[in-house]
Amino acid sequence: MRRPIAALCAGLGLLAATFPALAVEPFVLQDIRIEGLQRTDPGTVFGALPFRVGDSYTDEKAAAALRALFATGLFKDVRIEIDGRVAVLVIEERPVVESVSFAGLHEFDKEQLLKSLKDSGIGEGQPFDRALIERAEQEIKRQYLARSLYGAEVVTTVTPTQRNRVAVTFTMSEGESARIRGVRIVGARAFDEDTLTNLMDLAPSNWLSWYTKNDRYSRAKLNGDLESLRNWYLDRGYLEFAIESTQVTISPDKQDIAITVTVREGQRYTVTGVTLAGDLLGKDTDFERLVTVRPGQPYRATDVTETVKAFTDLYGSYGHAFARVEPRTEIDRENARVAITLQADPQRRVSVRRIDISGNARTRNEVIRREFRQLESSWYDSQRIKLSKERIDRLGYFKDTSVDTNEVPGAPDQVDLDVSVSEKPTGSLMLGMSFSSADKLAFTASVKQDNVFGSGNYLGVELNTSKTARSLVFSTVDPYFTIDGVSRALDLYYRTSRPYNSLGDQYQIATPGAAVRFGIPFSEYDTVYLGVGVEQTHIGSDAGIPNQYFDYRFHYGARSTAFPLTLGWSRDSRDNVLAPNAGRYLRANAEWSLAGDVRYLRTNFQAQQYIPFWQKFSLGLNAEVGLGYGLGSRDYPVFKNFYGGGLGSVRVFEQNSLGVIDPTGAYIGGAKKVNLNAELYLPIPGSGNDRSLRVFLFGDAGNVWKASDPIELSSLRASVGVGLSWVSPVGPLRLSWGRPVRYEPTDRIQRVQFQIGTVF
Repeated sequence: MRRPIAALCAGLGLLAATFPALAVEPFVLQDIRIEGLQRTDPGTVFGALPFRVGDSYTDEKAAAALRALFATGLFKDVRIEIDGRVAVLVIEERPVVESVSFAGLHEFDKEQLLKSLKDSGIGEGQPFDRALIERAEQEIKRQYLARSLYGAEVVTTVTPTQRNRVAVTFTMSEGESARIRGVRIVGARAFDEDTLTNLMDLAPSNWLSWYTKNDRYSRAKLNGDLESLRNWYLDRGYLEFAIESTQVTISPDKQDIAITVTVREGQRYTVTGVTLAGDLLGKDTDFERLVTVRPGQPYRATDVTETVKAFTDLYGSYGHAFARVEPRTEIDRENARVAITLQADPQRRVSVRRIDISGNARTRNEVIRREFRQLESSWYDSQRIKLSKERIDRLGYFKDTSVDTNEVPGAPDQVDLDVSVSEKPTGSLMLGMSFSSADKLAFTASVKQDNVFGSGNYLGVELNTSKTARSLVFSTVDPYFTIDGVSRALDLYYRTSRPYNSLGDQYQIATPGAAVRFGIPFSEYDTVYLGVGVEQTHIGSDAGIPNQYFDYRFHYGARSTAFPLTLGWSRDSRDNVLAPNAGRYLRANAEWSLAGDVRYLRTNFQAQQYIPFWQKFSLGLNAEVGLGYGLGSRDYPVFKNFYGGGLGSVRVFEQNSLGVIDPTGAYIGGAKKVNLNAELYLPIPGSGNDRSLRVFLFGDAGNVWKASDPIELSSLRASVGVGLSWVSPVGPLRLSWGRPVRYEPTDRIQRVQFQIGTVF
């Protein structure tokens, strides 16, 4: 006869508790049996038991066994019964989730939500737990609130199915997003309300809110906006500015939101003096040079923060990783003055014991370590660590990179650097098409891997089928061909092109070739590129061939072989490659062919400058000069000509239509090119701080000349107009409309132009 020894009050869903119904004297177990298992492996049960056959059985061990079994989360009820000297475990398994589905889901991606639920313990094949379901409901509601869907409801339905399984269905009633209908700032006197609300990302609904979504309330966004207000005042001398209250009011129907911010400005303070105090390591002049706070000027928190950071970085460059610089203010409210004292304490100097790297499941350790300029067993240098992090970020392999400094227990003069990276996909398979006013419909395909096999090497194959330029390119780059950081790039390509507006449908220029380039780092920011290549250019049949191509083919043959040497340099300090607002880009390239059938020198110089100014306006300037020369007794090859006109050159003029026009009507470019562009970027009303969509005014000038003609400014073509720039999901898109200012009657005018993929 079985005797029940312990049971779980499982219906309460709490911790396992044992209730001895009939205490037994300890005895030696002869056998252990399990009843009620359907899916769980018996080994899981036996592995959780604190006793085995042949062990002494006690009530204490029984209670421990029940706690261990319930801790697995697999069982709804467990009890132990004694049959003679045999322990019988009677088990009722929890239901298993057979499926998870959603009804009424529109706001979130289904696959991402399924993955999130599975990570939380709710997924197909996992034990069903009502408590987890309730927590999931609350988390989904919280996510809806974060998207301003305050009326959203989530109802969970659990449907039992065969073999002790359940189907879980989350039914969503999302409703409409609540929109911000008004933002008020109360208490402002020094600045008008419109000026202050324009500093905020959150704004009432407007004609562009469908794109910017700045009318959707978010606590995180509001906190950021409040910080922007605070910085605005602190940078203009209002040292005692404070945000006294923030009220967010939701209408009864949960569709409208009103935000009211109450501020206290205080008075404006002027800096009377800046004093340096503490241990400056005997380098007082170096520290004084870093002070950007100027006496006689209004107090600016940004200047104080930048000075403190500059001090900390300078201390760090001397090995003082834990230096403290505290700005102290002495306020004279009666005269609205403030004196600033920078109290510095370098603390101890430390060295780096070890650099540990984590998070790189794919990328090899050496790929990250070779970017580090801070070495192990050397003095801590914050400048080298900052540079190391920047170099790792520039690899493009990681979403996130952090470098933490940790003290070494028992070694106060040593620290460890923990480098944590979060990898992102570095390969791409692209199949698509593009359309432009010049090339019409073009198909493209490419397979690229920036970090092949985690080695840091690049491998890519590209195909382009545009009307005027078709290509098949195979490329590979080894960024550390040598241990000193010299890179090597190999290219194999086959390109075809036809002069724009060529009359012959069968006519084309075919250029197969190969090249190798080496990048030699001369500094952390400057790299010089040297290369050599071989290419053969075949000028096609006579059908529709332009006269200048015919003449070149007549004098030098249909096939021309060249061995060009290349030399290049570039420096890029723009704050954003696709939508720059500040910074500079410089580039110089030269292609020099001294051997083979073709002898020429082709140079290209480009400079870009972006200047932010008043509020959210910015100015972009671009200048580009291209020069080509024939060497020896040979003419400059016509198939190496520069082209001008259209987007990326002089807008309003048809793409590649500037320069020499062949008697056949083909635009064949020229050996000299000048291109000047200016763009004034304007903030779009309602766009907030978003820069992916911008309107700009432009003015362009430029032209192309043949080798025998001088560059004359009087022959420059010019245009002005307005454009729209959008960083779209498929690449940068630019649309422009304008009119010519300087032109000739024979020029081809195209007032509206657009293209995907061009930047300037």
